[in-house]
Amino acid sequence: MLGLARSSLYYQAVPERVEDLQLMRLLDEHYMATPFYGVRRMTAWLRCQGYGVNHKRVARLMRQIGVEAIYPKPRLSQPAAGHVIYPYLLRGVTVNRVNQVWSADITYVRLVGGFVYLVAVMDWFSRYVLSWAVSIPMDVACCVEALEQAIRHGQPEIFNTDQGVQFTSLTFTERLKHSGIRISMDGRGRALDHVFVERLWRSVKDEEVYLRDYQSVWDARQSLARYFGFYNRVRLHQALGYRTPAAVYLP
Repeated sequence: MLGLARSSLYYQAVPERVEDLQLMRLLDEHYMATPFYGVRRMTAWLRCQGYGVNHKRVARLMRQIGVEAIYPKPRLSQPAAGHVIYPYLLRGVTVNRVNQVWSADITYVRLVGGFVYLVAVMDWFSRYVLSWAVSIPMDVACCVEALEQAIRHGQPEIFNTDQGVQFTSLTFTERLKHSGIRISMDGRGRALDHVFVERLWRSVKDEEVYLRDYQSVWDARQSLARYFGFYNRVRLHQALGYRTPAAVYLP
């Protein structure tokens, strides 16, 4: 009578398969070691580990955890349908001061029995992580939350992201424009446009995520909070003359 489909009314979310979760862990860890491996090579590598997978399944899992091989190719990130793609503003630009360029990105973080997504906002010059947020779905709200937290520190001249649906959304871009921040987006096929955040993810994964098995989302948030405090205020960076990001960003 109400015109409701029975399949919709009685739908229950299906949890991730145990084997898929294991494959996602393996793909994430091996990607950190071989970021130039695409779907075909990852498929071959998994088969060498004894997993009978095909390239379609590997491609789906790689999309789900947000990794892809680093080499020039079309359609790196999918923009939101109908949304504006902004030009890349950093070609030939020398980044020589704090709050000149900020950047944001999303990565996959494993849990015991599941996974979450982590978004972070970083100042390029100091490598200071201005804000971060953890979310179960990879949605716009999580990215806007991280952006709002970052803007409490100040605001950049340029904000750079990839062309993913979260960052091309009107909610995200309008918030930047409202603050007078110039928007820059990585060019397709330009694998190194996002290199500073990619280096951050490598540090987070190798020094924190892979050393622990988070039991819950709460556990992940608590442990990541401790790590980012260490990263900003204790961890020495060779590129910063063996200073901490906080020592460079905070006068």
